[in-house]
Amino acid sequence: MKIERDSGVPIYIQVRNCIMDDIKNGRLKIGEKLPTERDLALKLKVSRNTISSAYNALEQEGVLISFQGKGTFVAEEGNTWKQETVKDKINKIIDLGLEEAIENGFNTKEFMAIVQERVKEKEILFKNLNAIFVECNMEQARFFAEELNRTTNLNVIPMTINQLSDEEQDIKKAISEIRIIITSFNHVNEVKSFVKDQKKEVFGVATIPSLETIVKIAQYPKGTRIGQITLSKEFYYKIKYALSSAGLEKADINGTTSREQSEVMKIIDASDVIIVSHGREEEVSKLAGGKKEIVRFDYILDQSSVQAILSKIMEIKSSL
Repeated sequence: MKIERDSGVPIYIQVRNCIMDDIKNGRLKIGEKLPTERDLALKLKVSRNTISSAYNALEQEGVLISFQGKGTFVAEEGNTWKQETVKDKINKIIDLGLEEAIENGFNTKEFMAIVQERVKEKEILFKNLNAIFVECNMEQARFFAEELNRTTNLNVIPMTINQLSDEEQDIKKAISEIRIIITSFNHVNEVKSFVKDQKKEVFGVATIPSLETIVKIAQYPKGTRIGQITLSKEFYYKIKYALSSAGLEKADINGTTSREQSEVMKIIDASDVIIVSHGREEEVSKLAGGKKEIVRFDYILDQSSVQAILSKIMEIKSSL
């Protein structure tokens, strides 16, 4: 990291920009730990407050994430500059629209009113649109449906892949009343095969393990006994794969999907830390009685995938 003290650019901005460049060029990767504020301040011969300001700025932008007592880590790759590029593109589109409006006799207030009215129409469109989120297990389907309901105006209900072929009348009615089906990318073809004779739009979305969870697990010292308690075998192996992909697979992880209390207690008693899925957090926490650390392993929807789906939905509705 090179600091130019006579450049006129505040040092904390230079530090921020250097970190961003290191991430962009692959020298710093997601999950990698940064030097402490004190260590970097000593190395660069600047005040600790300067480094703190740089780190704080990057945290606010979502590029870095800090955990008390554990350090500061890279949270995103390229997110910030990608957003800036998209923002520039949108501004150009707005400028073209404004120029067109003025050339046709509209003033700026009238242009703004048109934009606001159009945005309101789109918000109503999503609010009145029902969709289904399909996953291999209800635990994940419910979690992702809740996330979409919280972050968009869609009305999303959860459903499993097996339910798509269910003859139960309530299920068949729910499927017949929607046009949009959302599922994770690895289930798109399977879902399409179930609804191939129906007029349904099937969209795939990327799901990624929560970085906070991965980083937290990485901080446990070697020899920590880790247990895993989930509702489904699918999610059990999904967690194991995520840990393995992050280089965090541990040979001594024992787990269960059993609902028998005696089986669950065996894992709890034999573990220092218990990884749980969303649907079992409350149950396991009560059984552990505050004596064990509980880590909920979350998968989250990739927001760029979600935005792409919303864009496609607008195209579909506009063509109706």
